[in-house]
Amino acid sequence: MTIINLGSCCIDHVYNVPSFVAPGETLPCTHYEVHPGGKGLNQSIAMARAGAKVKHAGKIGEDGTWLKELLTAEGVDTSALKIAKEATGHANIQVTPNGENAIVLFGGTNRLISGDEVSEALDHSSPGDFLMLQNEISELETAIDIGASKGLRIVLNAAPMTPDVKNLPLDKLELIIINEIEGETLAGTSEPHGILKTLSSMYPGIEILLTMGKDGAIFCSGNNTFSASSPKVVALDTTGAGDTFTGYFVAERAMGTLPEKAMAIACAAASISVTRAGAASSIPYQKEVEAAG
Repeated sequence: MTIINLGSCCIDHVYNVPSFVAPGETLPCTHYEVHPGGKGLNQSIAMARAGAKVKHAGKIGEDGTWLKELLTAEGVDTSALKIAKEATGHANIQVTPNGENAIVLFGGTNRLISGDEVSEALDHSSPGDFLMLQNEISELETAIDIGASKGLRIVLNAAPMTPDVKNLPLDKLELIIINEIEGETLAGTSEPHGILKTLSSMYPGIEILLTMGKDGAIFCSGNNTFSASSPKVVALDTTGAGDTFTGYFVAERAMGTLPEKAMAIACAAASISVTRAGAASSIPYQKEVEAAG
């Protein structure tokens, strides 16, 4: 069972700051680093480190070829990751002393993926394969339509949330993964169980996974609802924690793990990631999660 992740790749510029910069303020940072990032790349690495078979499709610029090398080194199939002349997507990330982050994202090549390239990326997929998507690339609707026509099990992490997500054919998904803010945008309510109830009514037949950071997650499929709590840790940097959770959960589901156990494993992985700096660089390996277990 292969997971095809049609996802973003970014170069993350991380600035440690005493507080988030205010309008009109010039704020010196205390430390600066460059990390690999992008929800797609992070989730591909998380899924690979969780033990899944992953193929990453998408587009980077020549300035991002080191991201392709990184994915390949992690055991990810990058044969469908194209290289263009335009700049790779990048993010400017502020991180405060208590681990909170604020991110400004430039889409770059992630927003230049064409419909033909989506079709090409899914050419050799097989019914039952997973198609992993996030809202950081172009041609999402095309990807969902083609994936559904090929019998793929489509997962959308609807992040970052934008108004056009509501216009996507969400009824063709197997699973949608959202946080509380994204859930409120889609459902019109901020109460977790209200989000699940509303979305289940709007899109009957699809599974919903609501992530709540340090408060864990809730999974809903029809009348079945499960929750999982996150281990208590001291957070250093929460960047990439959601991608770690998402990647581990989808990997476990692709490997046949039941949702309740998959959530517990994903929560454990995410709790390890927040104790480390960076996004992709903070994702634990399967053996680390098992040891923490």
